[in-house]
Amino acid sequence: MGVSGTLEYISEMMSSSHKHKKKKKKKQFQTVNLKVRMDCDGCELKVKNALSSLSGVKSVEINRKQQKVTVTGYVEQAKVLKKAKSTGKKAEIWPYIPYNLVSQPYAPQAYDKKAPPGFVRKVENPVASVKYDDPYMAMFSDDNPNACSLM
Repeated sequence: MGVSGTLEYISEMMSSSHKHKKKKKKKQFQTVNLKVRMDCDGCELKVKNALSSLSGVKSVEINRKQQKVTVTGYVEQAKVLKKAKSTGKKAEIWPYIPYNLVSQPYAPQAYDKKAPPGFVRKVENPVASVKYDDPYMAMFSDDNPNACSLM
């Protein structure tokens, strides 16, 4: 660091004391998973190029068989989703979780025929939303602690 470097440093210090710069909120490094409808190599390339052009993106991984796009970097989930939708493809936040993390993976709300193998739809509590209209169904339910009182 020579004389010019020192003078530059001092002038920067002096000028920064007069200006009040707004501090930007630093984005956190995160992974965003999306479900994007892709049929061919062209679709895949179009989505990959669009998402790679976002600032802060470190990598874009695409699994066409599962229709899954994984974006890692200093990005916001909403901006990644918006950019994916701008390609003209149907895109949404990855709605699936591994079936072994769900207490009842075959409940009507969680089970999805279109889900990749080993995954079910992410729902808060699939059993609480099931209503038993038939009293006999409630009598033999796993939710009822006295279900086996008849036997």
